[in-house]
Amino acid sequence: MKKILWFFGTLVVALGASAQFVPTDTLKYRIGLKDKAATEYSLRRPEKFLSRKSIERRERQGLPIDSTDLPVCRKYVDAIRKKGVHVVVTGKWDNFVTVSCNDSTLIKAIVDLPFVRSAEKVWTGKMEKATKRDSLVNVPVRSDSLYGKAITQIEMSRAHLLHEAGFKGQGMTIGVIDAGFHNVDRIEAMKNIRILGTRDFVYPGADIYAESDHGMCVLSCMAMNLPNVMIGTAPEASYWLIRSEDEYSEHLVEQDYWAAAIEFADSVGVDLVNTSLGYYKFDDVSKNYRFRDLDGQYALMSRQASRAADKGIVMVCSAGNSGVGSWKKITPPADAENVLTVGAVDKKGVLAPFSSIGNTSDGRVKPDVMAVGLASDVMGTNGNLRRANGTSFASPIMCGMVACLWQACPELTAKEVIELVRHSGDRADFPDNIYGYGVPDLWKAYLKVGGK
Repeated sequence: MKKILWFFGTLVVALGASAQFVPTDTLKYRIGLKDKAATEYSLRRPEKFLSRKSIERRERQGLPIDSTDLPVCRKYVDAIRKKGVHVVVTGKWDNFVTVSCNDSTLIKAIVDLPFVRSAEKVWTGKMEKATKRDSLVNVPVRSDSLYGKAITQIEMSRAHLLHEAGFKGQGMTIGVIDAGFHNVDRIEAMKNIRILGTRDFVYPGADIYAESDHGMCVLSCMAMNLPNVMIGTAPEASYWLIRSEDEYSEHLVEQDYWAAAIEFADSVGVDLVNTSLGYYKFDDVSKNYRFRDLDGQYALMSRQASRAADKGIVMVCSAGNSGVGSWKKITPPADAENVLTVGAVDKKGVLAPFSSIGNTSDGRVKPDVMAVGLASDVMGTNGNLRRANGTSFASPIMCGMVACLWQACPELTAKEVIELVRHSGDRADFPDNIYGYGVPDLWKAYLKVGGK
């Protein structure tokens, strides 16, 4: 833990994180930058802006460190701030700065700066934060099954055999980018989860454990480790809890927060990221996505997610819950390339009607794979188990199992892991836009690459 805390100090410097959170600001803009010509960093000295774990992950997978890894130029950030705005987050992979203010005329002066490529309003409103916690019961029902009622969630993909072989996620680090982690710090059944740290990009300084319960339920699918109550799919992995979703509104800025979150996850050395978030409809309807936008590149979130595998990270995301609505399609970042997009089935392997369908607008198969997302067993905010519906839960169930598979096959790259999982699906020979490659058999995947 000391190493993590030491690096966090250098991270603030490397990201130029002179970020200033001003909750009274009512406008936020994404400022796109043309280049990194004024950078003070060199690709020959990556230790100045990447953690040792992050560098080692790239080296282990034979991945280059490139210009997208360089922090946003500090000189550019300072020049933008001097125009009277506050810096909210920066994004080095896509090279942008998100700023807040109360005066839209300030943006005109920023656009005139020679290194600025674009400016887009991504939020207007008033910041909110949670102030109350749900009350606790903390008397979860016990079961004869070691895994509790969640046994089917892991047995469906035969990943319980990975656990039996000793692969339960030990040594793997998973970043959970979500909306909030309500009561995770107080629920008795979650006390033994290995949490390395938290970070809130929406409302820095807010209580991440008082916000939405969504991330708490998502985390429980992977991280629970209480025999005869619930064992998740990666019970011995370590976790970073990161908030990017503002549950009080729906604006493009949440993708800016998410971009900062995935870069933070990269910098602290995660191996996998689960994100059970997706966007296509916004409070500003002019920003709503169209099917043609689902090409893996149009949405900022999708571009960032696509880059994760290039950094050696396996990204697992929910397909979306629009299957019975007028939209029906997957929601960014589920359209990203080189990610595992997970749709939902029930405990008999039958499609959950709400599970969003593909394909992408450029013809790639989506979703990639399926997992239990109808009547999924999750932890509730009161400390007792409950059931929940959504691809939001299919995704972490899959993410945890993939973490165990990767632990068992450490020689694989992130992209190789993703392909291995896809091609272990029960529909791998005839993938479609509803089930994708189907329900994967992860024990079969393990044996395929030489497991014994």
